Amino acid sequence: MKKIKGETLFRSTPKPKFAAAVIAAGVLALGVAACGSSDDSSSSSSSSSDGNLSGTIRIDGSSTVGPLTSAVAEGFMADNPDVKISVGTSGTGGGFEKFCAGETQANDASREIESDEASACKKEGIGYAGLTVASDALTVVTNPENPVKCMTVEQLKQVWEPKSTVSSWSDITGLDPAYDEELQLFGPGTDSGTFDYFTEAINGEEGASRTDYNNVGEDDNQTVTGVAGSPGGMGYFGYSFFKENEGTINGLEIDNGKGCVAPSTETVQDGTYAPLGRPLFIYPSDKALKDAAMDAFLEYYLENVNDVAEQVGFIPLTTEQLNKSKSQLQKLINQAG
Repeated sequence: MKKIKGETLFRSTPKPKFAAAVIAAGVLALGVAACGSSDDSSSSSSSSSDGNLSGTIRIDGSSTVGPLTSAVAEGFMADNPDVKISVGTSGTGGGFEKFCAGETQANDASREIESDEASACKKEGIGYAGLTVASDALTVVTNPENPVKCMTVEQLKQVWEPKSTVSSWSDITGLDPAYDEELQLFGPGTDSGTFDYFTEAINGEEGASRTDYNNVGEDDNQTVTGVAGSPGGMGYFGYSFFKENEGTINGLEIDNGKGCVAPSTETVQDGTYAPLGRPLFIYPSDKALKDAAMDAFLEYYLENVNDVAEQVGFIPLTTEQLNKSKSQLQKLINQAG
């Protein structure tokens, strides 16, 4: 398939209530790249002699969860100026490689840790736990000129399954209304938890996907650029990125056999946006949980995450989900001593 050429499209100007958190997250992200690529793995955190928190916390992982963690980190650092937090976005899988090698203290993840990653952590003596911090509606996006508003899971599988030969919207079985444009596909790389989740949910096997698509790695801006620039464009990424670019691109409703359902806070929380509603995580290491600054940051994270999530376009946890994560964190802190 032909690749769409064009300049990188930056995230659209957020709505007023989003602005402060999104700008803060963006500023932090600009400073994170160098930190995220550093070979220095001696990051630590502690309480200073006067009781104030100080130290450095390194986090990497999911490009979906990264903006949420960055926004929370900005708020925490404003209250605790002697604590420095860097947030990288190597993808869920790429982040777990660093985390299980002891290079970071926590990993953002848009899926649960996998068996090979767990084995790598065990080999290095790194314990961990996954805390649910928000929910997400993995969103399939199209060009605004496209009249198709809903697709079934089976139709998406026709497009994205391994060795698919579907090259035009008119090749998709049962599509209504008919649309005769060449498909231009955009999606994340194989280190992405979004790629893992989408392929398992749609194709029935994690990592099973056609390979002749525009692989954007962890740069979802390229998907926005490509889909917005091609009448036959299709791509997928997290809900927050869709909301930031809504209007430039359209979000498809998904039919899993029970009718068309749009991605939204309500449909994810009530379970009807299936199979693309998903939990989002942060994984701290057991060693990191022994540090006062890390403990305080995670407590702050869960205390404020629902407000921040709504500000930056994520789907907040239900009260029951949030209380479960808070209870889990306190048990982990107590166990770490």
